Amino acid sequence: MTTPTEKPGAAGWLALAAAPCFAVMAWITAASPALCLSGPGPLPLDGMTTMYLLMSLFHLPPWLRLVSGQGTTPKGDRP
Repeated sequence: MTTPTEKPGAAGWLALAAAPCFAVMAWITAASPALCLSGPGPLPLDGMTTMYLLMSLFHLPPWLRLVSGQGTTPKGDRP
């Protein structure tokens, strides 16, 4: 368990790495439709791109906690 003043451990770094990784995966999927083997649609947001964008959105809370200065641990984990 870490406190807000300590540096995050491996789990904290993985939590921070998730959102940017999914955002890059969404960008790559939207930019290169041949990777997903899906037909062209009216929007560049096909199913895989939408899924990666949603996963990036769901993994934003560690970044929001870091920016707000609360640290990388949820409130329930603090002593």
